[in-house]
Amino acid sequence: MVGLKPSDVPPPLTVKVLSAGTAACIADLVTFPLDTAKVRLQIQGEKAVTGAAKGIRYKGVFGTISTMMRTEGPRSLYNGLVAGLQRQMAFASIRIGLYDNVKSFYTRGKDNPNVAVRILAGCTTGAMAVSMAQPTDVVKVRFQAQMNLQGVGRRYNGTMQAYRQIFQLEGLRGLWKGTLPNITRNALVNCTELVSYDLIKEAILKHRLLSDNLPCHFVSAFGAGFITTVIASPVDVVKTRYMNSPPGQYSSSTNCAWTMLTKEGPTAFYKGFVPSFLRLGSWNVVMFVSFEQLKRAMMVSRNRIEAAA
Repeated sequence: MVGLKPSDVPPPLTVKVLSAGTAACIADLVTFPLDTAKVRLQIQGEKAVTGAAKGIRYKGVFGTISTMMRTEGPRSLYNGLVAGLQRQMAFASIRIGLYDNVKSFYTRGKDNPNVAVRILAGCTTGAMAVSMAQPTDVVKVRFQAQMNLQGVGRRYNGTMQAYRQIFQLEGLRGLWKGTLPNITRNALVNCTELVSYDLIKEAILKHRLLSDNLPCHFVSAFGAGFITTVIASPVDVVKTRYMNSPPGQYSSSTNCAWTMLTKEGPTAFYKGFVPSFLRLGSWNVVMFVSFEQLKRAMMVSRNRIEAAA
């Protein structure tokens, strides 16, 4: 994939998988408050709030973060972080780490695959990742959505307790709730994110605007983040609403989308767009820059070990 000079030896699968998962965890640690703000904005208007939460309204990404810090404390911004890191190690390692190999599989090892092949590879690894990591995503979203306020009941008190409770009350279907919209969303995100990053970086290097270094990775990742947010936001909002909903509120993800459209209008599908973009843009920058550097560092270490052996 992007990140290596033509003369470089391609990193093995284990290096790409491990560096992708680690880089994604680093990106999550940096950008998690933006993701939590995005979730709160996306579910706002879903149902009437009562008690201590009745007067709380979120306005904008930084307003949401400020309101959460004032009413729930700074730790609330990292609700669901443990599940989020679990998700990234299971999710990003597959969708990003396997992308090159799946792309090569579809082209039978040929160089310079076309856009259609890249999109197919991105959709494939995105769908594979969701199938594996869906329970971690459900728990993460529910933790981010719950308020840490006196007088407001908490659905879950710990990550493992959340997995157990969801399984006991909702069964396996509860842990894999929202899989279809999540596969749709992450297939879109993955192919848009990776293909955009690939194409932007290749164009920058082809026209010699920048060399294959950190500024190039930054620009490519930021551009990929914006394109991805525009395309994936509607599905992301539906996924968040449906995952967070109690049993029986929506009969399906399609019913959730229809309810949003009829009760809140088309703009509901772009609720939380600014935090989504800030989060995806910054997440892409941190993740891809970390990914590129980790791959290279691991390859250097691997070559030194082999040379010393």
